[in-house]
Amino acid sequence: MSRPEVPWWRGAAIYQIYPRSFRDSNGDGIGDLPGITANLDYVASLGVDGIWISPFYTSPMKDFGYDISDYCDVDPIFGTLQDFDRLLETAHRLGLKVIIDQVYSHTSDQHPWFRESRADRTNPRADWYVWADPKVDGSPPTNWQSVFGGPAWTWNARRGQYYLHNFLIEQPDLNVHNMQVQEALLECARFWFKRGVDGFRLDAVNFALHDVLLRDNPPARESQWPRTRPADFQQPLYNRSHPDLPQFIERIRRVADEYGGRFTVAEIGGEGSEPEMQLLTSGNARFHTAYGFNFLYADQLTPELIRTALGAWPEVEGMGWPSWAFSNHDAPRTVSRWSTPAYRAEYGRLAMLLLTCLRGNIFLYQGEELALPQAHIGFEDLKDPEAIANWPATLGRDGARTPMPWQSSAPHAGFSTAAPWLPVSPEHFALAVDRQQHDPGSQLALTRRLLGLRRGSAALRLGSLRFVDAPAEFVAFERISADNRLLCAFNLGLSERSWRPWDASPKDHAWQIIESVGGAEEWNFPPLSGLIARCPP
Repeated sequence: MSRPEVPWWRGAAIYQIYPRSFRDSNGDGIGDLPGITANLDYVASLGVDGIWISPFYTSPMKDFGYDISDYCDVDPIFGTLQDFDRLLETAHRLGLKVIIDQVYSHTSDQHPWFRESRADRTNPRADWYVWADPKVDGSPPTNWQSVFGGPAWTWNARRGQYYLHNFLIEQPDLNVHNMQVQEALLECARFWFKRGVDGFRLDAVNFALHDVLLRDNPPARESQWPRTRPADFQQPLYNRSHPDLPQFIERIRRVADEYGGRFTVAEIGGEGSEPEMQLLTSGNARFHTAYGFNFLYADQLTPELIRTALGAWPEVEGMGWPSWAFSNHDAPRTVSRWSTPAYRAEYGRLAMLLLTCLRGNIFLYQGEELALPQAHIGFEDLKDPEAIANWPATLGRDGARTPMPWQSSAPHAGFSTAAPWLPVSPEHFALAVDRQQHDPGSQLALTRRLLGLRRGSAALRLGSLRFVDAPAEFVAFERISADNRLLCAFNLGLSERSWRPWDASPKDHAWQIIESVGGAEEWNFPPLSGLIARCPP
């Protein structure tokens, strides 16, 4: 009896492309779809299984594409639907799957649905967004706070009501309790599936349903997370994570299954989000996986962080499959969060080795394969509305979104012939693709080797994970498949350590080290080093 075929996405490595900043093809300083298409051979050369493209839909760009005014068209700054079709065709020819963002919790205030909804209380789409009367004193219906700061409600004089926006004022929340809204969103999903996309990343999906009783959120508990915005001072019990959300998720999954089992990955953020991630990925009727935030905002990479994050996803019946990312378009880049400038190169290599070894899917953010540090953006160059509003205590989103450096000696690092929408970081020129492309000791070369190793190893891609006792500032675990057993060991500290597997004697040479970074060899681990060893049969 043959084993069931493992789906392509299980254990996959997916490369995130932020289209504004990947490659500009027409000299307007903004990256676009043809720019992505022209460089997909580079992406394929990394050894990833697919790409995730951040929003490229028609949008006023108040939140740079996450405020959608037409779910089924391409914004002219990025190209056309035909450009997207060519991108999709090229990606598939190169063996790359294509994942695109879907934003179902809110739209732009310029979306035709909202323009109609706000006109009055009796139009056909009057109930397509979250509208509520003021309290008797005229204040907002609840105490809910926007993620971007300030109340999550804005007054609309036409209707004499407030509308909900968990993000920007220009991003009104859809009333996804309304089945007509669900149907409209699912039709948008079908539009892209029919075009041939291989899956969706569902953005901020836990904000898609609100508490219809409009209860106030309680104050936040004690937390180790810093409080930089009003929303951090309350528990978001009623403006997100509604108990009916799984039913909507199951409808999305059924549509994905209509088209031969397309892939779905959910963005579910916030402190202590694992239970909700597990709820929305349990069984075979909900999301295939959820995108973990454990590492994305961590200030330090520690053994405890690794053990806690991976330990939350045991191999038990009904448990979902995790996905991991160390960097993305919303979080400061890894090597700047986890290291000082003196150790950036070492941390870049160690982080890539660790990411490759994790059980689950892994996401790489453009430039991570080059070990790009976070760019420093002056106030005068900021574009991110949250960064501008909260200056200087920002999340650093612009600093993670600067243009990809392709050519070290070209103007704007070869990203564009014109001044780009965000300046290229001076530190990034020396790390450009052309500098690393043919250097066997570069971060780029290491990334290609590691992703190739992961792709060819059932233990790394699909195997079980078991932690091994190890000294302080050290973490070690096994990855085990039916016919292979690998040991992954990492010295996260700044002191040299000697450590060997529990069943290896000083004279035992049966263990084979198949990859290492930072000079780790013969069970001697310099600072910030690690290795993968094949265990004896």
